[in-house]
Amino acid sequence: QVQLVESGGGLVQAGGSLRLSCAASGRTFSSYAMGWFRQAPGKEREFVAAISWSGGSTYYADSVKGRFTISRDNAKNTVYLQMNSLKPEDTAVYYCAAGQDGGTDYYEYDYWGQGTQVTVSS
Repeated sequence: QVQLVESGGGLVQAGGSLRLSCAASGRTFSSYAMGWFRQAPGKEREFVAAISWSGGSTYYADSVKGRFTISRDNAKNTVYLQMNSLKPEDTAVYYCAAGQDGGTDYYEYDYWGQGTQVTVSS
């Protein structure tokens, strides 16, 4: 069992930056791939970024590539999402997720956090 708690969301102007954190409970955190997804009002949940259990492999949606960076610290049971050059279309609730294999589809993840709101003003 893994419990995930996101933090770091907020209101930021376009062009600004935010860093999201996702703290995980449980001693098996380092065995899970981790992902970030987001969901805007009226839209489906979409993949943002993922990282392998070791941190050696990362994956990004085309819409955030070059602007967002996913990383993890297994000693702290935490995964991060550094978001730079934010745009109004990045506004959404951001969720972190843990899965044995990870991937870009939400059904590949077994555990989810409650989400944190990110709002980017123009």
